[in-house]
Amino acid sequence: MFARVMISPRLITAVLPAVAALVSCQRGNQADTAIDEGILIIGNAAEPRGLDHHLVTGVPESRLITSLFEGLASDHPYLDDVSPPGAAKSWDVNEDKTDWTFHLRRDGRWSDGEPVTAHDFVFSYHRLLHPDLAAYYADMLYFLVNAEDYNRNRRSKILLSNDRVPGATWEDFDGLDGSPDESVDTDGLGSPPEWERAGDEEARARFVRARGLDHLPPEALDWLLESPDDRYSWPASAAPEQIRALLTALREHHGEDLFEIANVGVTAEDDHTLRIRLRESVPYLPSLSCHYTWFPVPRHVVLAHGEITDRFTPWSRYPNLVGNGPFKLKEWRFHDVIEVERNPHYWDAENVRLNGIRFHPIENPYTETRAFLAGQMHASYTLPPDLAETIREKHPENLRQEPWVGTTFIRFNTTREGLSDVRVRKALALALEREQFVEHIFEGHTTAVSMSPEMGEYSPEPVLEFDPERARELLAEAGYPNGEGFPRYSLLISRSSARPQAETAQAMWDKHLNISITIENRDWGSYIAAQQNLEFDMASAGWVGDYLDPTTFLNMWMEGGGNNNTGWHSPRFEELLREAATKSDAAGRFAVLRRAERELMNGMPVAPISHHSRNYLLHEAVGGWYPKLLDNRPWKHVSLER
Repeated sequence: MFARVMISPRLITAVLPAVAALVSCQRGNQADTAIDEGILIIGNAAEPRGLDHHLVTGVPESRLITSLFEGLASDHPYLDDVSPPGAAKSWDVNEDKTDWTFHLRRDGRWSDGEPVTAHDFVFSYHRLLHPDLAAYYADMLYFLVNAEDYNRNRRSKILLSNDRVPGATWEDFDGLDGSPDESVDTDGLGSPPEWERAGDEEARARFVRARGLDHLPPEALDWLLESPDDRYSWPASAAPEQIRALLTALREHHGEDLFEIANVGVTAEDDHTLRIRLRESVPYLPSLSCHYTWFPVPRHVVLAHGEITDRFTPWSRYPNLVGNGPFKLKEWRFHDVIEVERNPHYWDAENVRLNGIRFHPIENPYTETRAFLAGQMHASYTLPPDLAETIREKHPENLRQEPWVGTTFIRFNTTREGLSDVRVRKALALALEREQFVEHIFEGHTTAVSMSPEMGEYSPEPVLEFDPERARELLAEAGYPNGEGFPRYSLLISRSSARPQAETAQAMWDKHLNISITIENRDWGSYIAAQQNLEFDMASAGWVGDYLDPTTFLNMWMEGGGNNNTGWHSPRFEELLREAATKSDAAGRFAVLRRAERELMNGMPVAPISHHSRNYLLHEAVGGWYPKLLDNRPWKHVSLER
C-alpha cells in the first residue's frame, strides 16, 4: 500500500536545540491523563482520504480501518507468519490450497448490533470487484476464480465461458479481445467517442474498435448484428452463427451486472459459511485476509446510503459508519483528530484492552516529535532521521528502529513524452547514487537492488546500479546528448518533509545528466489523485507490503492495476506472473518471480532507491506493542500500563 515517505527537512540547526530542551523538560500531562482513561494517542501522518476501505490505498487509512473492521483472520500481536482466527472462528482447505471454507462466528456483530454474515463478505467482494466502482485495490482479490475477468468487464469471455452463448464457447473465439483499441484514431469522435457522432460506416467501425466489443452501447451492437462479418475483425476460429449468437447475448445482457454469471469464486453456503475458490494455490490466504481489501462492509448500511457502486457516500462517515472490529468511530474532526472507542458488540470485546484510540494526522514529523516529547502522545508515526542520534542519547527508552517490508522509489509516468522512452527512464535510474540516500536521508534503510526487498527465502536479482557514464550514453541515444532539449519535468512529493529526497535526486540528475527537474509539493489526497489520474511527470513514492510474499510488490504493475499509476505494462511480465501462479513448489515459483522482477526492472517504470525501516517513538506505558515486518498492529492487544 502507499506509504508515507518520511524524509527530514534541512532544519537541523533550528530543531535540535528545541528537541534537546524538550527532552530535558517534565512531560506534559495529556499522555499521562490518557493512560488513566485507557485512551491511546498516536500520530497518523496525514488526514485520510476516507474510511471506505474499497476506495483508499494508503497506510494512514489502513491504521484506522484495522481498528474499525476485521477480516476472516486477524493479525498476531507479535508473530509475522501466524494469522489467528478473526471474523471466522475456523477454516478448512483442500490439499492444493485453492478451495477454502471459512466458518464465521455466530456471535459476530456489526457495531450497530446486526449480525455479520457470509453474505456481507460476498457483497463486499462483489462491490470491490464491480467494474463501475473502479476500486484502485480491486486486484488484491484477483486470486478469486474469475475475479479479474469480472473486474475488467470482459463480458464476451464471461458469457462464452458460462454457457450464455448458444452453440459457442470461449475456445471457439481464440484470440478475441473485447477491450478498447487505444491505437484507433477516432477522428474527432471524442474520447470516449459518442455513437451519435459516428455518422458514416467508417466512423462507426472506428467507434467499435475504439470502444471495444465488451463496452459497446446497444445501438452499436445492433449495427454489428446487421452485418457482423463485414463490420468487425473476428477470430478465424469463430463460425458466423457463433458470432451472431455472441452479439445477441451481448445485446441481451447489456447493462446487466455479470457477477453471478461470471461465477466469481466467493459464495455464501449459508449465513455462517463462506466458500472461497482461488485460481491458484494461495497457502497464505489467512494472512492475505488480514488486509483491509478483504474486510467485509456492512451491506445494510452501504445500501441504505446509495447503490453498491456509489463512491464516497455517507455510509463511511461519522455517525453512519458501522464496523465489525474491536473499536467503533466516535469522532472525526478534520485535520485534528479521529477518535475510536471500544465496540461493545465485538465478539471478543472483553479482551480489548484499550477504551479508545485518538489518531492525530500530523504531517510534519518535527511537529509530531515535539508533541511526543512534550507528553502529548504515546506513539509517533515516524521520527525524522536527523533526530535519531539525539533521541538515542537523551531518550533511548522511547526510540524504536525496526525492519519494515517496504520500498521507496521514484515513479515515472511512462505516457509522458520522453519518459515513454525506456532509455530515458533507465538513464534517470542509473544516475541515482542510492548509497547517498541511505547514508544521509533514510536512517536505517538499506540500499535497494531491485523493487522487492528480501522476504524469507525470496531474494531478487541485484540489478540496480549507479553508472552515470552509461546513463549519459542512454540519454544521448534517446536524443538528449548532454541533456540538451530534455523536457522540464516536475517531481511530485506529498509534503515538504519529502523535499530533501527530491532535492537529492534533483542534484544528482543535474550533476550527472545536466538536466533540470522542478519539485512540486501537494497534500496527501491531491498527491494520490495525481498519480491515479496520470497527471504527473515523476513522483517520490513508497510501497509497504500488504502480505509477506514478493507478489505484493509485483502484481501491482499489471496492466490496469489500480496502484500501477505509471502507464507501463508488459505482456511478458504478466505472462511470467501467471506462470509463477502455476508452480506448487516454493523454489520453482520464486525462480519464475525473479524472472518477472527482472522484466519489471528492464522496463523501469519505477526507480527503486531503498528498502524501509521503521523509526518512531513509543511511550514506556504502551504494552502489547511489538515489532512487525508489515507494521500490522492488532489494536485490541495494545494496552496502557503505568
